[in-house]
Amino acid sequence: QLRLVDSGGGLVQPGGSLRLSCAASGFTLDDYGIGWFRQAPGKEREGVSCISVSGDSTNYADSVKGRFTVSRDNAKNTVYLQVNSLKPEDTAVYYCAATNKARVTLQAICPMHLSNYDLWGQGTQVTVSS
Repeated sequence: QLRLVDSGGGLVQPGGSLRLSCAASGFTLDDYGIGWFRQAPGKEREGVSCISVSGDSTNYADSVKGRFTVSRDNAKNTVYLQVNSLKPEDTAVYYCAATNKARVTLQAICPMHLSNYDLWGQGTQVTVSS
């Protein structure tokens, strides 16, 4: 069974940091582009970041640029999202998603729209509050 497992969320104070992980189970991530998304209560799911198959291309939403960093370690079959300088408005459930569709993985810049991704993790809650 192909699965993505999200972890690393928690409760942090404003200005704090977390490292979110997205681990693949039942398959290898080597050929998959990965996106990170989040959904706050009452809001639509939005793209936060993505990373290409090679890791050479990354993309970020304007709201997180300079604070979030996506990376991948194919040897560990895991993708990470380092989230720094957290703000209350970053509070949401964070999801990773994967695709190996060529129309997505061959794009010069990885896409952040959720329609591009097929396989989703269960989500991990990030709460930023004092």
